[in-house]
Amino acid sequence: MDLYEIRGGRLDVIAEEADHQELSRESTTMEPYSVVSDREGRAARDVSTFQRFSVNTNESLRFEPCEESPPSPTGAEDGHDDDDDVFKEGGTESEIITTRNRLQGKVAEMENFAGHLEEIFLTVEENFGRREQHLEQHYNDVLQTLSQRYDERAAGLAEEKKNKLEALYNQLLACGRALDASKELIEMAQEIYRSRDKRLFLKAVMPTIKRIEEFAKDEIDLTLSTRLEFDTPLADLSDVKTMMDSINVVPAPSAPVINPQTPNSATQTSLRVCWSLFSDDTVEYYELYYRPVLEDTPADSTCAPHVSKVKVKETHCTVTDLLPNAQYELWVTATNTTGISPASEKALYMTVPSPPVIKQRECTSCSEAALIRWESGNTNPVDSYTVELSEMSTDGTESGVTESIVAVPTCQCLIQLQTGRRYVISVRAVNIGGPSDKSEVITVSTTGTFFYLLEDTAHPCLSISEDGFTIFYGDEELPISAMALDDNTFTRCVAVLGNLIPVRGRHYWEVEVDDGTEFRIGVAYEDTERNSYLGATNTSWCMRHILTPSRHKYEFLHNGWSPDLRITVNPVRIGVALDYERGTLSFFNVDLEQHLHTFHCHFQNYVHPCFGLDNPGALTVHNGIEAPEYTFI
Repeated sequence: MDLYEIRGGRLDVIAEEADHQELSRESTTMEPYSVVSDREGRAARDVSTFQRFSVNTNESLRFEPCEESPPSPTGAEDGHDDDDDVFKEGGTESEIITTRNRLQGKVAEMENFAGHLEEIFLTVEENFGRREQHLEQHYNDVLQTLSQRYDERAAGLAEEKKNKLEALYNQLLACGRALDASKELIEMAQEIYRSRDKRLFLKAVMPTIKRIEEFAKDEIDLTLSTRLEFDTPLADLSDVKTMMDSINVVPAPSAPVINPQTPNSATQTSLRVCWSLFSDDTVEYYELYYRPVLEDTPADSTCAPHVSKVKVKETHCTVTDLLPNAQYELWVTATNTTGISPASEKALYMTVPSPPVIKQRECTSCSEAALIRWESGNTNPVDSYTVELSEMSTDGTESGVTESIVAVPTCQCLIQLQTGRRYVISVRAVNIGGPSDKSEVITVSTTGTFFYLLEDTAHPCLSISEDGFTIFYGDEELPISAMALDDNTFTRCVAVLGNLIPVRGRHYWEVEVDDGTEFRIGVAYEDTERNSYLGATNTSWCMRHILTPSRHKYEFLHNGWSPDLRITVNPVRIGVALDYERGTLSFFNVDLEQHLHTFHCHFQNYVHPCFGLDNPGALTVHNGIEAPEYTFI
């Protein structure tokens, strides 16, 4: 900061005559001026010192006395002379006194204002010091980061201080000029007053009075030319605040790591989710977000599934009220007093599947095994299935032992069983979340071969009873347009297949017919032609009954050829015995325990029982029965 110096010139205050005591008393009240009266009627003048001050950035205002003022330029001394008569005679004495009083009042006001200016300088200095201290204290911890900003702010304050002091300095100079002018007028008035040349007095008094009047008319501005307060510009200190707040503050957590789904961590409607966090992080709570993953969701985000949220304090959570066998997308965030962490990477979890539905009409069994078929009933794929079975006692209660066949990949399972027992069988679907609830149970007996008729293979003219073991061929012919045909349906032969018998070994069932029914019964490969007759190709073997005018004719057809056999007693209940190992297919008259015919062949594939009607009538299948002793001799 520059040093500013103000030197006041000498200001001589006139001591008046003894008869102007009142004026002298008023003068004694003016500081720093003093008037002393002596006994001889002369007033010895004290030299008035208009003081010098200096201003420095690091110093307070200080005042130093100036040098002794020189003598009055007129060289006149205060005293009484005969000039009083001039004033009296001219009638101007009272006017001069009034003017002088006004001048002295202005001098007093200016001196008071000068003292006030001193206080102002001190206030400015103190305000600046407090502001500087505040800035230093506020930015102390981040001084390196804020050094440039601090320098700019300090320079701005210094410039503002300089401007304020210069303004006050200029105002003080104006006061000094006004004081000098007052002094000059007073001295001029004194010189005229002391003049003994009346002509000179009369010549100079009027211009002087006019100058005094003009000076008196001038209004001196005694208000401050600058504000005491410093302008504090608004600054964006958000980054600084962040830096200062970051000291001794707990950092926001890092993104949690959501764990992959663990086996058996779900139910049909709930998921148990776990995640982990870095050990140094402080967390008040977590928020787990989840939503279902829908395959058919359009790209339009407005149709996206609703996101749900759960707030927990642990690093695990069980989410409930979910859909079965559904995929869910999950992610988690951590929160503490500082803020929220980034979201974890999304993870896919699955709820447990819905229980499978056993297709009872497609299940088969025999004395040694059972083939169980079911359907999943779930939109999303299932990892595997578990088949559970327990043996039933003779009184119809389940045993306490349950066997399980796990990791079945498809919706069917061939189970090896013991002969002559009854079993209760159920199925569970399994995915990463765990196993589903049990399906509805079915009861399987290993007394004999058991199967249902496959309705999807039946000729349109055939009807199948509700229990699935009797077929009917009505008298009315259906128009071709009314026949719903597909690749698996018989179109020429009015026939139907039974369930596949996929177990190597011996199988037996019986068919009940009447004398007036033309029928075909036997076995056929799964790929037998649907637009041909049973026994007409090399993929089927059958016993055929034909009514002729003279007799009942029986054929045992394979690939269109039959041996020439005659049966004298018409069989009403026909037994069919299939032996995969020996490669035989035998037919018996059950009522007579009579062997009718045996096909000898080596079955390349598993076969279906097959049944056909060549004229209106009905036949009934009896299965799940024990084979008579004579059938496999």
